[in-house]
Parts: sequence; C-alpha cells; structure tokens
Amino acid sequence: MKRLTVSAALARCAIAGVMGAAVLAGCASPEPRYYTLAQGPMAVATLPAATPAPSASTLWLEVAPVRVPERLNRPQLVVRDGGNDASLRLLDLARWSSPLPDELRDALSQRLQATLGAVDTYQQGLSDVQPLYRITTEVLRLDAEVGQRAGATINWTVRRLPDGKVVSGRTQAELPAPGEVDGVVAAYREIVASTAKDIAAGVEALRR
Repeated sequence: MKRLTVSAALARCAIAGVMGAAVLAGCASPEPRYYTLAQGPMAVATLPAATPAPSASTLWLEVAPVRVPERLNRPQLVVRDGGNDASLRLLDLARWSSPLPDELRDALSQRLQATLGAVDTYQQGLSDVQPLYRITTEVLRLDAEVGQRAGATINWTVRRLPDGKVVSGRTQAELPAPGEVDGVVAAYREIVASTAKDIAAGVEALRR
C-alpha cells in the first residue's frame, strides 16, 4: 500500500475543506426582503418637519388603525397562487417591514398630511389637542398575482367630531403589476395614494 506524503495529505484536506464550505454555503437559507408602503424620501420631505404648536388654523386629523382581513394579517406578503381565486400563497422571502395594518395606516396618514397640510394626532401624545376629523378604513380585498396585477377594495369613513357628520366612500382599484414582488408593492402604493386622495376629498367636503 502506498503512503501519502505529508504535502499530498494536506492538499487533500484543503480540497475537502473547500468543498465542505461550498456545501454549507449552498445550504444557507436566503435572507427575506422587507417592503414598506411608505412614500420615498422626496415625498416624505413634503411633510411638516415637526408637529406645530396648536392653533385655530391647524387641521387636526386622527387616522385610526386600518382593519384588514385576518388572512392578510401576516408578516409575509399574501398573493394569489397562479390566478386561482381560491388559493393563496405566502411569500416567505417578501415581508412587510411592520404589521400590514400599521403599514397601511402609516402610509395613509403620511399622504393625507402631505395632501391636506394636516397633522395626524394618532399616537403623538397631544393630550391638549382634539382632532376635528376621525378617519377609519377597512380593507375588504387586497390581492395580487406576481408579475400580473394587483387590486383592492377599501371602505373609508370621515367623521367630523364636533357634530358627528359623516362622509363615507369606497375605493376600488385594479392595476398592472409587472415584474416581481417590487411591481406588486409599487401597485399597492398607488392604491394607497388613490385611497388617500378619495379620503382627502371627503375631508374637504366636510370643511365646506
């Protein structure tokens, strides 16, 4: 039987080590990617830099948490599975940066504040301020087919608190969502923008 030289043995050990590291790297799980419905930095810059001091001219809103169906209230994005209306799929590698009800509420609040020049009092600790309008929303449908489309049906209500007068409506949308998950999230952002626009029109109707 031939004996391996020390150098040959070391070479074989080195090769085995490299192969083992490659196998381990191949088995490592890919990291999930996180998505948000918030606007980009340039849009955020249109919001007030700080909460203004209370004044008679300030438009105070309270944007309540958004109600969503429990089937959608997941860390992962939920999409239709191959166009089958009865089948849903969780995208384990595509997740919301915060719970979906919070993502929707914060995105709506951000856009309403920018559109109306208003301030949202929700969770800001403004005990000496009473909002003039309370906004509630409920998602009836929010679904997509990756690479195809995204759609939603969202009910909303604006209540003027001093006298309880209400304006309500429904925003429905069907948009193309080309590409991968990024296309779905972009379409959802457009749907949030349309919803905020409709709600802002409701607020303006009550201000007349």
